Amino acid sequence: MLRPKLPTMPQPTGQVTPPAVVIEPTTITPGTPAPPSAPVAPAPAAASTRPTVQLTPGTALALIGGGTAVVLVVGAVLVSMLLAVAVTAASVAVCAVVLRSLLASQQRR
Repeated sequence: MLRPKLPTMPQPTGQVTPPAVVIEPTTITPGTPAPPSAPVAPAPAAASTRPTVQLTPGTALALIGGGTAVVLVVGAVLVSMLLAVAVTAASVAVCAVVLRSLLASQQRR
């Protein structure tokens, strides 16, 4: 009853033909070795520092918009958590008052 049923792969419904392209093996003939490449000159010391990031107006607006969205979402989550704690505290306080009232009325009788 609770066992999952695994789907089966559908079988092809038409005429299945093998691929028309047949790859023939080729022989490898040894060639002349490639000459060694020239060594690469090291970069100057000034170029080895970090590249600078250039902000265009479009990327700056995108960063500002993304940061604003993150702040708004985090703020909404924190406010909703604070509201949940406040509602829980109020309901616990109401329950305590009701229980105190019930116990006090039981002792008077």
